[in-house]
Amino acid sequence: MTSCTKYEEGPGISLRSRTERVANTWEVERAENDGQDVTASFDQYALQLFSDGDAALVALYTLGDLTIEYETDGTWSFANDQEYLDLDFENDGADQRYQILKLKENELWLREAGGDLELQLKPQ
Repeated sequence: MTSCTKYEEGPGISLRSRTERVANTWEVERAENDGQDVTASFDQYALQLFSDGDAALVALYTLGDLTIEYETDGTWSFANDQEYLDLDFENDGADQRYQILKLKENELWLREAGGDLELQLKPQ
């Protein structure tokens, strides 16, 4: 076994490495900001994470009166003993650090570091 319980929402055990589980094209299944459901704001969001550390983001979403549009390439990496996922894009406005809450082959749950946004992602 290559993994034990690491993230607060699991999995308990996985035979696939964290890199293998995170490498996917993800879309938002559910999003909450400060306890409020904001899933509709992320209806056009695709985050591609590749096993070699490359990443791509295509997103059009709204938070309040603000509409944000991104189509940018970059990289991803694990941080802080693989408890966080760092995204570093050419468009610095899309850069972010997320605490990993759950990392399964078909589920990736993230909480914005220092923020109130939580994303539950599923494969696209």
